[in-house]
Amino acid sequence: MDHSPIVEELKERARERKLWNLFLPHHPAGAGLTNLQYAPLAEITGRSPYLAPEALNCAAPDTGNMEVLAMFGTPAQQERWLAPLLAGEIRSAFCMTEPDVASSDATNIATRIERDGDAYVVNGRKWWSSGAMNPRCEILIVMGKSDPEGPRHRQQSMILVPARRPA
Repeated sequence: MDHSPIVEELKERARERKLWNLFLPHHPAGAGLTNLQYAPLAEITGRSPYLAPEALNCAAPDTGNMEVLAMFGTPAQQERWLAPLLAGEIRSAFCMTEPDVASSDATNIATRIERDGDAYVVNGRKWWSSGAMNPRCEILIVMGKSDPEGPRHRQQSMILVPARRPA
């Protein structure tokens, strides 16, 4: 859905009514609902896939990405990416799916994440990257293989990639 004044008005109303970040139980910016309490609300708001989830700041993939950043992000990452996501100011994407493999199983991921000095090089091809085409998307969480020689289920990592970074 295009970002519009109507969505912004609905977001403000949701904040006023404490219907904001309902999915995040253990964070000061969350509503404090458990998964069990949130689940029926997600089912109801999911009937309006473009309007209600964004108006409540509970739209995928942002919800999962905010949870990842809240649990595992550094203070600097939380300030740069989590705070504006929690405020509904930006959107995010999750990039896991790859062509030619059953990449819903992370052990099949082929994209490589390699350290190069103080930076990382991400080399691979993603598709069906949820949220990436949203014009307000500013951060991508990319799943890749960072330790190809490690144990099968410990080879993968996720890396934050700014959406507006040149290739």
